[in-house]
Amino acid sequence: MRRSNLPAELNRFVGRTAEQDALAALLRTSRLVTVVGVGGVGKTRLALRTAAEAQKRYGDGVRLAELAPLRDPDLVAHALAEALGLTDHTPRPPHEALVEHLAERRVLLVLDGFEHLVESCAPLVRELLAHAPGLTVLAAGRRPLRVAGEAVFPLAPMGEADAVALLAERAAEAGAPVLPGVPVLPAGAGGRGAAADPGGPEGTGAEGAGAEGAGASGTDASTSPTRAPSSRAPSEVPDSVRELCRRLDGIPLALELAAGRLPLLSAEQMLHRLDDRFRLLADGERGALPRHQALRTAIGWSHELCTPRERLLWARLSVFAGPFDLEAVEYVCGGRELPPERILDLLGGLLAQSLVSREDTPAGPAYRMLGTVAAYGAEWLAALGDTERMRRRHRDWYMGLATWCELEWFSPRQREVAARTDVALPNLRAALELCLELPEDAYLAQHLAGTLWFAWAGCGRLSEGRYWLDRALALDSGHLEARLKALWVLGYVAILQGDGTAAVAALHECGERAGASGNALAEAYATHRMGCLALLTDDTARAEELIGRALDSYRELGELNSNVLMGQVEVAMARAFRGDLEGAVALCREVREVCEERGELWTRAYALYVLAYAAWTRDAYGEARGLLTECVSINHAFHDLVGLVLAIELLALVTASEGNPAEAAVLQGAAVPVWEAVGVRLFGSASFGGPGELCEARAREALGAEAYEEAFREGRGLSADAVVERALAGRRDPAGGGPAAPRPFRTGRPAGVPGTRKPAGSPTGKGGEAAG
Repeated sequence: MRRSNLPAELNRFVGRTAEQDALAALLRTSRLVTVVGVGGVGKTRLALRTAAEAQKRYGDGVRLAELAPLRDPDLVAHALAEALGLTDHTPRPPHEALVEHLAERRVLLVLDGFEHLVESCAPLVRELLAHAPGLTVLAAGRRPLRVAGEAVFPLAPMGEADAVALLAERAAEAGAPVLPGVPVLPAGAGGRGAAADPGGPEGTGAEGAGAEGAGASGTDASTSPTRAPSSRAPSEVPDSVRELCRRLDGIPLALELAAGRLPLLSAEQMLHRLDDRFRLLADGERGALPRHQALRTAIGWSHELCTPRERLLWARLSVFAGPFDLEAVEYVCGGRELPPERILDLLGGLLAQSLVSREDTPAGPAYRMLGTVAAYGAEWLAALGDTERMRRRHRDWYMGLATWCELEWFSPRQREVAARTDVALPNLRAALELCLELPEDAYLAQHLAGTLWFAWAGCGRLSEGRYWLDRALALDSGHLEARLKALWVLGYVAILQGDGTAAVAALHECGERAGASGNALAEAYATHRMGCLALLTDDTARAEELIGRALDSYRELGELNSNVLMGQVEVAMARAFRGDLEGAVALCREVREVCEERGELWTRAYALYVLAYAAWTRDAYGEARGLLTECVSINHAFHDLVGLVLAIELLALVTASEGNPAEAAVLQGAAVPVWEAVGVRLFGSASFGGPGELCEARAREALGAEAYEEAFREGRGLSADAVVERALAGRRDPAGGGPAAPRPFRTGRPAGVPGTRKPAGSPTGKGGEAAG
């Protein structure tokens, strides 16, 4: 886990020096601090800046959980686990995994945009704080959590000096200096106001970086000249600028929106337009309006200044949750009124007005509409009577994206699929929610939940996948094919969670109904998964028989994908457990060749794993280490904890064989917390446990019990990233001596090859992985 996932600031943080100092002081004395204030007042930006500057006090990092895109309160715990980098494969409730994960860590958790989920968020925060003494929570929302011990930090709008400085700086970024005489500084200059290094952020420009005020602009500070931030307004500030800031009530988001218009309108012209709008809303009264009214006025005024097509795009963009790319916008929002070829220019117009922000994601450039602005657009979309149609178009796009990702999982684009799925997750959740809301779309919920098997099993989201599959299968869709797919995927997920009872129930229903209806492909999947369960429970003869039968069916159906290849690896496992290493190696070499030809990585890692074990039995430790480090790298990239922990344990045995028992003990200790996240250690299998047992015996003998336990404890305290870094570094201790190279061990059964995690495919029958 990286120490921080805070987004990089895209432009300079302006003003708020006193507020930042006060919030930082409060954070040093309280374990739960909630920044509250009206929309657009700058809660998120202030919280993120304060968290970035405080992160040195938190040894296990600072993590941001953005909750605004969520609609389902049951997903809050899943979102927190994702933000914390927690991959939990067990069937236990996610809040229990969170408690265990945080119990002995020192973490600052930033919660943003929780107000609509407070009823589910507050009890979870209370539980985490009670059981994790090293946890501190910094929340930003429009109302408090009302949890015992909460320190509430009300954030008022900016004072005149800060408001003028912000307006001036953002106007200069937009190319319209409004304060002649204030020097323009290069980006990054300016003491406290300059962007802080958040300690290696994972992303840039997330909604949290500007959704609630100053900093909402998408301008890149590395290329835009900006004015120096100031805690005092310049002495020569035009009266029109002061009055504009006063009229906008010092609300940062309103000021940013106004700054985006200054290249087109003078401050005097903007004041005149605001006066007209205030009179309309205030029924002619010139008195101060409520602050939420001031923001709404500023947003509505920006709306009026947009072209008709920009307004329509604004309304339609409100259906997106989280980041979206240009292709998604063209499909979802395009039509007769908004020709797709005009979308880019219109989106650019909204971007220039700070109504949309741009960010770079692991999947490429993306856009995001600020939460307050999206809410305004949603009202207009509802007034147009077009909300349901647009939500369906949004769902259709993301169902298509899920199908494409499933097909491309068996291709050189596997890493791209994982990245795109990660970025699209908020929108995929929104699509699943819509399918579950509408009874006539229950079959789509089952199909989509099944199609996303690679996201649940391949990218470390078993717990969330189980949640969606259970909900979808609780409905009577009336579509057998969609139900069969969801059933075998549920069976697969349950197996990986160690829930054999649920797996057998789902796979039995799938097999029975598939056989009765003549769906040979779904029946093959059910058979295959039952074979996986047999493999994990040491019934290797039955495992080889069932998986072999499924492989025969796949061949008859002309199927070739990750699932078929993994089936071959699983048969190799069964053979190796029974002592047929030659047969196991032959199968895995064949799989390796196909994976190299197709650019497939995930299944390749498991084939390499078996080959690494075979190399160890030949005393070819260098070869084994090279194969295993590649396994570790691939499995870590895909958040595949089972593959990762098995590779680490075998690497520990190789390390001990190379004569470094101390490092072997460290690696064994490092495997423990990973197994805790997986669930039942080694799935209760004696066959899978052989390498670990031999490694421990040899390391204890070489080191002595006390030294072994000390090294083991060191490993257990390492983070997942640290373990991977250590494993890939291939540490050795030439001075440590060591026994002669060992021969394969024998324990009551032939040498055990460590196990595998099997991917579920959903083949189309022609080399894809789409339908089940």
